[in-house]
This record gives sequence, C-alpha cells and structure tokens, in this order.
Amino acid sequence: MSSETVKAGSNSGTGKMSWWREAKFGMFIHWGLYAIPAGKWKGKEIPGIGEWIMKRAQIPVSEYEQLASRFDPVKFDAHEWVETARQAGMKYIVITAKHHDGFCMYHSKVSAYNIVDATPFGRDPMKELADECARAGLKLCFYYSQTQDWYEKDAVGNDWDFPNADEKNFAAYLEEKVKPQVKELLTQYGPVGLIWFDTPLTMTDAQSRDLADFVRSIQPDCIVNGRVGNGFGDYVCLGDNETPATALEADWETCATLNHTWGFKTNDHHWKSPELITKLLADIIGKGGTYLLNVGPTAEGVIPQPSIEVLQAVGRWLDVNGEAVYGTGANPFATEFAWGTLTTKPGKVFAHLFEWPGEPFVLRGLNNRVRQAYLLAEPERKLQVEQSYDSGSGSYDLKITLPAEAPDAAVSVLALEIEGDATADNALMQRADGQIVLEAHHAAIHNTSSPGIALSKSGTITNWLNAGDSLSWEFKVAAPGRFNVEIISMAEKARSAIGEQIGQWEGGHELVIEADGQKLSCVVEEQERIVNSRSLYFNRIRSKCGTLQLAQGEHKLTIDPVKLNTDKGLGLKLISVQFIPQ
Repeated sequence: MSSETVKAGSNSGTGKMSWWREAKFGMFIHWGLYAIPAGKWKGKEIPGIGEWIMKRAQIPVSEYEQLASRFDPVKFDAHEWVETARQAGMKYIVITAKHHDGFCMYHSKVSAYNIVDATPFGRDPMKELADECARAGLKLCFYYSQTQDWYEKDAVGNDWDFPNADEKNFAAYLEEKVKPQVKELLTQYGPVGLIWFDTPLTMTDAQSRDLADFVRSIQPDCIVNGRVGNGFGDYVCLGDNETPATALEADWETCATLNHTWGFKTNDHHWKSPELITKLLADIIGKGGTYLLNVGPTAEGVIPQPSIEVLQAVGRWLDVNGEAVYGTGANPFATEFAWGTLTTKPGKVFAHLFEWPGEPFVLRGLNNRVRQAYLLAEPERKLQVEQSYDSGSGSYDLKITLPAEAPDAAVSVLALEIEGDATADNALMQRADGQIVLEAHHAAIHNTSSPGIALSKSGTITNWLNAGDSLSWEFKVAAPGRFNVEIISMAEKARSAIGEQIGQWEGGHELVIEADGQKLSCVVEEQERIVNSRSLYFNRIRSKCGTLQLAQGEHKLTIDPVKLNTDKGLGLKLISVQFIPQ
C-alpha cells in the first residue's frame, strides 16, 4: 500500500485533529475469524500475513464462513485490552470492525454475518470496548474495509468465488453495505475518534469524497484516514511499516506490526524488541508523525504475551519521557540524524539519543540560546552547556557534556530549555562531526522526461529510470579535507520473513559524480545492506563511490547517470549522498 497526498479542502477543520496530533501513539487491533486458522489451512502453512489467509489460500466463502460457528473468544476482556493500551501510553484504539474477509466484529443489522448473530460468542465486543475506552479516557476508532470484501460478489478481491468482473456492481455494494454499516458504527457506540478505511483500489474520486463526507455528516468531529482514497482523508497514511526520510508537510501516520503479521499467526514469533519499538516511536514523532502499533489477539480473545511485554516496556519509557512525545512538534532540522532525532515544544527541544555518544553531544545549527540542559530521566542534574559561533559554517555549535552512562538502554532523552520557539539553520552544510549528508529531498531535480524522476512522499527519489534526468545540490564545507563518497539507496519493501521474497533492489547504475571539477565514475553496487529501526522493511543500500577533495566554502555537486539499470523496472531510489571524512 502506498502513501498519498491530502487534497486541499479535504480536511473539514483542524479543531477535530487536535486530540490526534496530541496523542502520537495508538493501538491497532486486527481481530477476526482469521485468528482461528492463524496462518494454517487444512494442515498447510499459508505464506503471508494472517488476516489475508482467505485470499492467499483462495478459500471459498462456503468454507471460510463456517469458521464463524467455531468463533467463541471466551477469554476476551475489554477492560484488560484497554488497560494494556493505557499502560503502554497509547491514547486511542483502532479495531477491525470489518476486515477484507467481510465478517463483522460487531452487531450489524445490515448483515447477519457478524459476531453476535453467527457465532456462539453472541456478544458485541465493540460495545464493551466503547464503554471501557470511555472510562479510561481513550478514543475508540474503527477500521472498516470499504473496497475489499471477499464475502460479497459486488465488492473487490474475491475472484475465485466471483470470477466475472463484468457482473460486479461496486456502486451498489457501497450504497447497500458499506454506507449502512459505517452508519451503524457511527450511531451505535457513541463518539468515534476516526474511521480507518483501507485499500481504496478501485475507488473513484467521487466515491472517496462521498464516503468521507458521509462520515462527517453523521459525526462531524470524526476523523477520516487517508486510505479512504484519492486524497479525501484528513491525514496521510504511509505504507505499512514505512517511515519517511524526513518530516512531511502534512499530518501523517505510520501503521506498523509488532511481529510480521497483523492478524494472529501461530508461527510468527519475530517480535520486535522494546528498544526497537521505542526508537521507531521516537523517529516517527520526530518527523511529525503518529505511530499506530498493532496487536493481533488470538481466537480466544487474548493479546499474545510477547506483545504485552513489549508494550509494558514502552509504557515504562513513556512514563519517564512522555513530555518529549505527547503534543510535540517535529524536528526543526530538515534532516535525519544518525544519532537519533529531535522533538519540540514551546521553549524546549528534546534530543532522542538512539546511541549514547560516549562524548559530548554536539549539534550544529540550532539558532536558540540554551538556558539549561538535563536528561528527562535525571531532571535535577543540570548539564554543562557550551554554545559558540563557527565561522567556517556560519552557524552556531552547541555542546552538552553528558554523563558517562546512558540512563536508558533504548532511547535517552536530553531536554534543552531554550529562549523562544525552536528554529534551525537548514542550509546544507557540513555537520559538526565532519560528515556531509546531501539528502534526496534537498536536491534540485533536473527532469527531462515525463513523468520522470520525482521526490516521493517519504522523501526519496523515485522513478529514476531515464539517464537524461539528473540531480544537484549546493552546500557548504567548514572543515576541508578528503572524503569518501557513498550513495545510500532504498530497496523495495522486504517481507521475506513471512514467506514473500520482495525486498528487491536494482543495482548496476553507472553514474558520474562531480564537484569542484573533480569527477567520480561510480557503479552503484551493494556493499552493505543497512537494516535498523528506520529500515526494517525498506532496507537501505550502501554503495561506495570513491573519494573527493573539498576545500572550505561553497560547493555544488551533480549526479549525471551514464546508464540506469531498469531491468526490474525499479531504477535508482536515492535516499542520500554522504561524504565521510578520511
């Protein structure tokens, strides 16, 4: 699933977005009939994510719907679920009221294929969750699959039971099932924080607009997510498990898994660590986003214990560091730092340190005077602050003397109390550690083809297939010297851990990199695959290109392709060019 833009005028007002912008962290819950097979069908392991088993195994409706007679989640406890979210520091819950399999996890009068009428359980878990969320002060939100519905002949997705596409009447499906069921969700459970639509696929502009307006006509304060389609949501949804390379100029969200599946899958034990989840949370909010993190309960209604343990650890971190998360603004620097990220509040900057420096923390380009500095874990211990003007870069350097040991194994947060609101010098310049990083979103794009090379919403160069297209940057060097030049590019989404061999990357591109009359001939080859908190699913590829000598002062760098390899149709997806001092 790809990211999208929000069309001008599609957001009916900013007031209703205030709770969501403050929240930063929510719980996604994928729960349905697919939790019974849990990744296996007729004794066979089915590759892919758990909730897609009906599609992946091409299970006929007549067989799949029999799972309803076996669905009896006797261990479901709405209070426990809400407490798990609250203790994790999450501020809202989005739960699958109807996923692509078409089964309704609430009491629907539109379709008897629902948890109250078709299962021995006979209860409405959405009503119980609504009551518990209200008591706990969390927003309850509903996921609703508006386009794919493998139970219905007129919907999208089931081409094994309903192979004749010409017989489908998708407009009738929208009017006769989708809108009536969305109305049920918006009228039976009190105030709903947002409706989380998914996979718009065949939705036209008119259909997306009409559905979004329909939601707002019933509950004007209900947010509509970006996957209603065609830019008519209130915020942007990035791809699953995707984090951008920079802050986006829009409200945005990343939805993500705790292992590699959304719905419960018996054999997926690839649980992410609390440290990794904490870094992902910090990175996403540092880029102005919101993190919607998933749990997949079992068919008995139990959130897996490894999920709970991870969430509890993140909650303990937020108990100490929540000031640097909730209601914060994005990193004022239009760049990504290897050491971590920044968030802001009026009069404060928070440095989220992914790795403990082992030496003073140095930041170049913060324009504000720092009054004092301390770690959120040790607020009474004031740290030594030095600020100086660097004439070579024409900017201010900040140095904070840190303790020898990090207070937190995951992410330690350094608080800076500043004068005024945080501003940064975003001129492209050499960093305080001597490195020069020229990121894709800072490049001047020289496009000779159509549609041609472009900047993706996530801040990477994409569609670079034509050797006539090129890039250039202008930047400043403060400390001259010889530098190793590296290209950092991005692979396609990698999901081989759950049975799919995607994650493709296309190399062999021949480039000429030029600065100060010096030219490097570079063949883009994979020297290292970088897999960290920012690149778990969209791996980064390091390609070494040689060395350049740079003097102090202003420079221009250009990349002109000689040949781009397009055999796989991927081309060169550029994240950055990096200069590492020798």
